[in-house]
Amino acid sequence: MGSIVVDVMLKPEILDPQGQAVGGALPRLGFNGFTDVRQGKRFVLTVEGDVTDAQLDAAREAAETLLSNPVIEDVVSVRALDESGSDGGDEQDDEQDDAQ
Repeated sequence: MGSIVVDVMLKPEILDPQGQAVGGALPRLGFNGFTDVRQGKRFVLTVEGDVTDAQLDAAREAAETLLSNPVIEDVVSVRALDESGSDGGDEQDDEQDDAQ
């Protein structure tokens, strides 16, 4: 079975109270040096067999139309997980990089 990961974040101009709460708690818990925190959401879509380009395209369309609210959120990446379960690091879809 293959998996596709979709990451969605609030647009930069949208207030993020959960991120602000976490950002305020970090120094109180001894985690210093972080200047901002933004929270987002991640979807993992499982498919039969290996992930195909057609499935990635369908996941991108689902991300833009169902998994995110385009008024307040950006889809920041849509990518296949490799067989080890790793998402391949910082690899992001080219069209999604423009959303950041």
